[in-house]
Amino acid sequence: MVKQFIEGKERNLTRSKEIISSIIFPSRLKKNRKKRGHVSAGHGRIGKHRKHPGGRGLAGGLHHHRTNMDKYHPGYFGKVGMRHYHLTKQQYHCPIVNLDKLWTLVSEQTRKKYANVKDVAPVIDTLRAGYGKVLGKGNLPNQPVIVKARFVSRRAEEKIKKAGGVVQLVA
Repeated sequence: MVKQFIEGKERNLTRSKEIISSIIFPSRLKKNRKKRGHVSAGHGRIGKHRKHPGGRGLAGGLHHHRTNMDKYHPGYFGKVGMRHYHLTKQQYHCPIVNLDKLWTLVSEQTRKKYANVKDVAPVIDTLRAGYGKVLGKGNLPNQPVIVKARFVSRRAEEKIKKAGGVVQLVA
């Protein structure tokens, strides 16, 4: 009975030692706490736990990091050439379509529908298809058609009228 009592006390004592050690040495601290007394304690031999001696980020690209920038990022700094002061970019953005591709803008059903009919003409809107100008390369089938476009070349207009069609200019 006395022996069991003593064993119980010893068990309680070891348990209390574990609790005390967990209070004194919590596990959430960094591992290099263990290195106290070991020269630089995990902060390096050269930098010695100082802040940002080289600057933060891309600082010093023209000065103390010059060799790195010249080697790995050539052309990062500086300007080349002259600005074009009066440049007007794409004032009239105008993709073109030729006459031989004009009927591809219409669906197959519409082509079959108007194949035999001569008194009614389909309307081909080039702007809706993303084209601004109609050029005269190729030939149209001998079938009337109404072409809506922003610009039409002289030869394209002649060929459309020869086939019995009409050109409508759209702003």
